[in-house]
Amino acid sequence: MKTQDITMKSTPQSNGVLNGYNKEIGDNHLLTSLETPMKSDAFALSDEEKKYRIAEHFTQIMDILGLDLNDDSLNGTPDRVAKMYVEEIFSGLDPKNKPKATLFDNKYQYNQMLVEKNITLFSNCEHHFVPIIGKAHVAYISSGKVIGLSKLNRIVQYYAKRPQVQERLTNQIANELKQILNTEDVAVIIDAKHLCVSSRGVEDNNSATVTSYYGGKFKNAEKIRELQSYIHND
Repeated sequence: MKTQDITMKSTPQSNGVLNGYNKEIGDNHLLTSLETPMKSDAFALSDEEKKYRIAEHFTQIMDILGLDLNDDSLNGTPDRVAKMYVEEIFSGLDPKNKPKATLFDNKYQYNQMLVEKNITLFSNCEHHFVPIIGKAHVAYISSGKVIGLSKLNRIVQYYAKRPQVQERLTNQIANELKQILNTEDVAVIIDAKHLCVSSRGVEDNNSATVTSYYGGKFKNAEKIRELQSYIHND
């Protein structure tokens, strides 16, 4: 699409409410529900239509900021951003991208915890749309089935690739594993840095956020200590 010579319509100055949404929440991190908040018609548009409309709106944002969209370095940015949003960093919003879990019989009769640690995690804060970067550690105890190891990573990535709060992300991963594996014996720990904290606002680059979910046998203090020892044993 063309991204040059955009004429902007004037709009009233914001008084704290824009398009019906209250802007006075500020930095409060509210977890509204376990499910990612989605409109009922979230998938009425095709991916191509979404990319076209996002590029249009991002062109306007860049124009408002005073950027010259005729510059060779900038004129393709709206299309690149739109493609990135739909196909990459927010692809976890679309159920068609949900990984298919492959389960196997636990023929080895391995009945202790299995831990997949240091899973690379990239997400985006839903309050400022800036990155959340960190590691996820997941563990489960088989109830008769085991899952392919790569699927653990893919489940983490699927739920991370959407606007998120870390608490919801932790619980969504845990609930998905419980359903797939048919067990309550699941644990999820996420250790992440939020760029909404480090690159803006308080600008603290040293802090990190840790969230956890312990279900079933992992609620036992001894199991938690065992899990922690595996995670921190390099």
